[in-house]
Amino acid sequence: MPLKPYLQGAVFDEETLAAMTAAFEDALRELRLTDRSDPITAMVAQKIIDCARQGERDPARLRDLALKDLTR
Repeated sequence: MPLKPYLQGAVFDEETLAAMTAAFEDALRELRLTDRSDPITAMVAQKIIDCARQGERDPARLRDLALKDLTR
């Protein structure tokens, strides 16, 4: 599932979108989320978007930040 449906008008360059999408897909794989309508999917997407807005561009770091937020 692409990340774009969760962007809600946010604009990122193609390189950042690629990093965010990779982080999103990796996080969902790690969480073993296959039901993309699961509310956790939206939470992961939002955390990745928030971190990217703050300047994070590393896909692994974006993934880790999203996962960390879920395990608190």
